[in-house]
Amino acid sequence: MALHTVILAAGQGTRMHSRLPKVLHPVGDRPMLAHVVDTAHRLDSEEIHVVYGHGGDRVKETLSQLEVNWVLQEEQLGTGHAVQQAMEHIPDSATVLVLYGDVPLVSESTLLPLVNAAQSGNVALLTAVMNDPAGYGRVLRDEHGAVRSVVEEKDATDAQRAIDEINTGLLACGAERLRAWLARVDNDNVQEEYYLPDIIEMAVANGVPVLPVPAVTAEEVMGVNNKLQLADAERRYQRRLAEGYLRDGLTLKDPSRLDVRGSLTFGRDSVVDVNVVLEGDVRLGENVVIGPNCWIRDAEIGDGTHVLPNTVLEGVRVGRNCNVGPFARLRPETELAEGAKVGNFVETKKAVIGAGSKVNHLSYVGDAEVGRGVNIGAGCITCNYDGANKHKTVIEDEAFIGSDCQLVAPVTVGRGATIGAGSTVSRDAPAGQLTLSRAQQKSIEGWQRPQKKAD
Repeated sequence: MALHTVILAAGQGTRMHSRLPKVLHPVGDRPMLAHVVDTAHRLDSEEIHVVYGHGGDRVKETLSQLEVNWVLQEEQLGTGHAVQQAMEHIPDSATVLVLYGDVPLVSESTLLPLVNAAQSGNVALLTAVMNDPAGYGRVLRDEHGAVRSVVEEKDATDAQRAIDEINTGLLACGAERLRAWLARVDNDNVQEEYYLPDIIEMAVANGVPVLPVPAVTAEEVMGVNNKLQLADAERRYQRRLAEGYLRDGLTLKDPSRLDVRGSLTFGRDSVVDVNVVLEGDVRLGENVVIGPNCWIRDAEIGDGTHVLPNTVLEGVRVGRNCNVGPFARLRPETELAEGAKVGNFVETKKAVIGAGSKVNHLSYVGDAEVGRGVNIGAGCITCNYDGANKHKTVIEDEAFIGSDCQLVAPVTVGRGATIGAGSTVSRDAPAGQLTLSRAQQKSIEGWQRPQKKAD
């Protein structure tokens, strides 16, 4: 039986106190709705229908790349009304799974039993037991323990509010029955809305079994309605990722102090210290060590490389057995060959640094090609920008650049050349020679340092 998934994403989210539609708020740097769509795809949904609200065009525009059928709910008249808008796109023979765009952590392992139960001709209702069920509808059972209905908290009695088994709102049902029941749902309640859970009582009345399916964990079905819950969802999501990395062999000094906002792959015996943020596509080889407080985005880091604390890497490729940092910043299109070293307070941009070369401290290397075995001293700058255009600096193999030098591009420093400390080099420096550009040093005998005038 084909599966059609309906994701409700029309809520305004006023409690978020934000102009951003609620389902676009990020968890793991991706909109909540994108996580739910991903899960629906993993369930092999034949089609995914996303119900968005009036004024919610921003949702559709932001996530236009998603492979879904967008369904407009012009008036927000409740969850039952929202699902009804999608039903015209769903054949009677299908099974319908209803999910929510603000419940981003629900897992495939929880939803599969729900779908399987519904495909046997039942109504399957996802439930959870919570220590604090406030805000959720309660599941009402008869004296035999069978589900008989769901009551929303605002319509519940005090005794019903004391029930700790909640309706998550997620359910699965055959499309033909669901269509018929939705047509009978009314809005005779405190909110004057058409509630989807009202179909539970109709199913019971029609003799259709309602199977409660417990969530794997209560936390994964918690909705996000405010920034506090969003922060809680973020931490739970990060913890889930961290546990997966640990099972796969990554050493994390503290799993609660890692943030991955993209994809991470890694080899054996790699270590990530605390307060590390990984974004985009990050790939670590074997025996890589990432020190504390690093921010890394779209980077490939080779075997045996150490990234020292407080280092920023973005759009870079770092070879095997390199040392980077501490307090280094490698900007996009930087490439380090095997054994290269970029030290503290060094910035690079669009720089290729050869095997075994060193830029140890307090330097800027941009738009540069640095050969093998080069030493660049402290305080050196490749002057790559003339105010209008960028120019390239080439430093050939085995060159030695003394401290506090300025290489004014376009310029080439030849193989094995030495640039004396304090030089400004604006013409090509010959291979194997010493190049200097210093003013003559003078000492003035008898010179007196200025003194402050007496008051």
